[in-house]
Amino acid sequence: QVQLVESGGGLVQPGGSLRLSCAVSGDTVDYLTIVWFRQAPGKDREGVACIYRSYNGKDYADSVANRFTISRDKAKNTVYLQVNSLKSEDTAVYYCAQRQSPICLGYTSGKDMAYWGRGTLVTVSS
Repeated sequence: QVQLVESGGGLVQPGGSLRLSCAVSGDTVDYLTIVWFRQAPGKDREGVACIYRSYNGKDYADSVANRFTISRDKAKNTVYLQVNSLKSEDTAVYYCAQRQSPICLGYTSGKDMAYWGRGTLVTVSS
């Protein structure tokens, strides 16, 4: 069974940056398609980034393109989400999830996810 544990959230000022981590156990991160989601208070969950298993193909939601970067560290068995130029509307709980499908197409629906982490809170405020 795969377990996912997020960390790295916190309070940051507008324009600031954070690096969120998704530590994976139970399988090798290279073999997993991992998705980052977020859910803001009172809003639906939103898929923001996806990294394909076995190679470094990536996909981003339009709302975060050019500001967020998803990456994978095989040695640490961890997937990262670098979040830059943060805005107040980026305030949310950020979750990582392992997708059963090997591809990212359709990941924003949130369907076909095998395992979820518990999330890490990012608060953007001055």
